[in-house]
Amino acid sequence: MYHEHSRALQDRFDTRRLADRLAEKLQRTEFSYEDRAFIESRPMFFLATADAEGRPDCSYKGGLPGFVRVTGLAELAFPSYDGNGMFRSLGNAMANPHVGLLFLDFERPRRLRVNGTASVSTDDPLLGEFEGAQLMVRVRAEKIFPNCPRYIHRMQIVEMSPYAPCEGKVPPVPAWKTFPQFKEVLPKKIGG
Repeated sequence: MYHEHSRALQDRFDTRRLADRLAEKLQRTEFSYEDRAFIESRPMFFLATADAEGRPDCSYKGGLPGFVRVTGLAELAFPSYDGNGMFRSLGNAMANPHVGLLFLDFERPRRLRVNGTASVSTDDPLLGEFEGAQLMVRVRAEKIFPNCPRYIHRMQIVEMSPYAPCEGKVPPVPAWKTFPQFKEVLPKKIGG
């Protein structure tokens, strides 16, 4: 859980015993029932990745509640929807599968971290179950742990994004896809 630099800071601030106790009591390698319910209720999470040279990136992933599914004792899956076409996060995950996911509840402050290894697939059996999915990502959890929620600002969701794919609804075209500087380079099948 900790490396020499974490340990050096823990020693400087006398938190090594606390850090060890937190890891001992809270860290796990399998999802609990509560973890599953929490993850599957979230309409968003943050995904941290790094490229092959270790350069980090962090992205927001959103959808309707249930777009992330716990698919096994230590596995979850989520779809990749149409975005800006850069594929920074998933390209990183293909080059360096080590990822971190952060799930948050802003209304009843709570957060859960999931660190593990990701795989990206174009033919995953779950792909057909997610309207608008281009790819499916599976994460094999290696460390699952809650974090103290005290610094989470309380906020409320005003509305779900109209762009979040769902059955029976065609999402609107994002405004940026109509801008002249991008329109001519959009993928032909999407067309803007």
